[in-house]
Parts: sequence; structure tokens; C-alpha cells
Amino acid sequence: MIHIAETLAVGSIEGFLTPDEVRELTAVMGAAVAADGIRQFDTERTATLHSIPGHTLQQAMSVYEPAGRLEIHPPPQAAATILAAAVERAMPALRRALPALTACREWMYVEYGPGQHITPHIDGVAPDPSAWPRQIAGISVVLEHAESGGEFYVETTSGSALWNDEVPGEDYHPSMAFTHDGADHSADWFRTMPRTRWTVAPQPGTALLYGSQLTHGTEPVHTGRERKFISWLISEN
Repeated sequence: MIHIAETLAVGSIEGFLTPDEVRELTAVMGAAVAADGIRQFDTERTATLHSIPGHTLQQAMSVYEPAGRLEIHPPPQAAATILAAAVERAMPALRRALPALTACREWMYVEYGPGQHITPHIDGVAPDPSAWPRQIAGISVVLEHAESGGEFYVETTSGSALWNDEVPGEDYHPSMAFTHDGADHSADWFRTMPRTRWTVAPQPGTALLYGSQLTHGTEPVHTGRERKFISWLISEN
């Protein structure tokens, strides 16, 4: 049974990746991006996991990542194997924070270069909250921070306009509520909603957890490149 607190949770798993795993993942992804990787996975990329009803993929990309970003999805198998082992090790701590958690989705590797960032948005539980699986929280782990900028943040608000009047089903705790669809920078109501920003710069190898109904994004990179993996923690039944 999913509780609303899980979908608004903020947490961290220190040592999610060991220093050796950070080094190995950095080498694996460095090789994947070498040569024409930035062109292939950033400047000429046409696919995205983000979508906005009534918008094309290109329009959604311009809303979420107005200056672009590098994405590799799925990552090389060597990286996926290391990350799967890290999730398995961390499951006791992950389930303390998110009791409904059953699995982690496939990982995505991202890089942000100068000027690049992700605008504030909410991932949501699911396009149809009555269908399985349901997203409980996002998870990200940094391999290397940019020299300046690129910080991750969440935003909180007490505004009632964020929430719709949908009644939760039997698989949810009675206190559950759902955010409105379209909680991203394509919507005037969301873009102008007063919110408070909480910014963090975790140690490389630390995993950040952020609820699926929590606004989040990244600050623009000023110099260097921010390199990280992201995924989603889900309940399958």
C-alpha cells in the first residue's frame, strides 16, 4: 500500500557506490562518450523519456532541457551490472525509506555541460495511477560534479493548486493524493506557483532519493560537466 509520504520523500544512501565502482563506471561511460558521443547522445539526439500531452518530443525536450543534455539509455551492460549490484546491496536502506518499493527501473546515464540543466517538474506516480507499475521515487547518483553549477534540487510547496481531486484506489493509503498532470514548465499554473528550493551537492557515489510527486530539477552548469546516473524506484504490485 503506497503512502503519500513515500511519494514526497527525500533521502540519501551514502556509499551506494564504492570508490572503486565510481572509478569503474567513470571509465566505462568515458569510453561510451568518447569520439562522437556528445554529438550522438546530445546535439543530435531526437529521443527523450519526457513527454507532455499535446506536445511533440522535440517540444517536450525544449521544455525540460532547453539547452540539451547528453543521455545514454540504456547504459552499457558493464555499467548496468554494477548498478544492479548496488541496488541489491542498498535494498534494506531503500525499503526503510520506501516500504512499498519492489524494484528499480533501467538506469539512464546523463551529462550536463555548460548552460545545460533540467527545468523543475514532477515525474508523477503513473500516467494511470490505477495501473501497475507505480513510480514511488526517483534515484540519482553522481559520478563527477561540474566545476561549478549543476546542483540538484527539490522544491516544496504548501499550495493546494498542485493537487487534484482524484480518489485513491484500494492499493493506496487513504491519505494518498495525486498531483495534477502537466506539472512542468509548459504549464503557466505550475511555472508561477510559489515554491521553496532545497539544493544539494552529494558526494560522488551517494544516491539521492526524491519522491515521484516532488518537484525537482538541476541548476545550470557553469563550467565543467555534471555526470550521473538516474532511475526510478517502483512498486510492481
